[in-house]
Amino acid sequence: MTSLLLQITTTADADTTAALAEGTEAAAETSVSLFDLAMNGGWAMIPLALLSLAAIYIFVERYLTLKKAAKNPEGFNDRIKSMVLAGDINGAKMLCAQANTPVSRMISKGVSRIGSPLKNIETSIENVGKIEISRLEKNLSALATIAGAAPMLGFLGTVTGMIGAFIAIAQAEGSVSPKLLSSGIYEAMVTTATGLIIGLPAYVGYNYLVSKIDSIVHAMEYSSIEFLDLLQEPQL
Repeated sequence: MTSLLLQITTTADADTTAALAEGTEAAAETSVSLFDLAMNGGWAMIPLALLSLAAIYIFVERYLTLKKAAKNPEGFNDRIKSMVLAGDINGAKMLCAQANTPVSRMISKGVSRIGSPLKNIETSIENVGKIEISRLEKNLSALATIAGAAPMLGFLGTVTGMIGAFIAIAQAEGSVSPKLLSSGIYEAMVTTATGLIIGLPAYVGYNYLVSKIDSIVHAMEYSSIEFLDLLQEPQL
């Protein structure tokens, strides 16, 4: 009786081990790496990859540029004010040149126009401000385009992939295997997922950069207004 129980237990353990092995092999067969998914995505994966590289480059380049543009020397406006009131125009110009930021370039233009009518000084500062804003916004439109185009391109790749899958199903003789149907569909859906993965971060990055530009523009407006008010003080 004991030997019979041991035999049954051994058989059950062997069956369990075999079932676990089969399950592991099935899981290994069904698991697909990201690289394999990318390779199965079709033609749309190539432009999507280029868009992702362009989005990363634009965001990093703009982020570093805006970070540098937002760094004005501590007490910059107060030091410019004291130099202008003391008549040290050359010192104010040198301070602006050392700072080398959008704000300092605007103030430098205003300092160089001291002695001209106030309206001319204001106009020259505004013109420099427009140029600086244009530099800050460089390539932002391209990033916004990527944020909108990547999901649409991914959806286009899915549509063309689904068309190809259904053509393969129509050309298959006899009953259609579930594997043929499911593989064609999931390969087609890869491009939509990829487009969203690229588009969503690009959209968030675009809005983040816009907010950074807005803060820099506000600082430029504040500094220019303060400088023009300085020129209208009675002692000048």
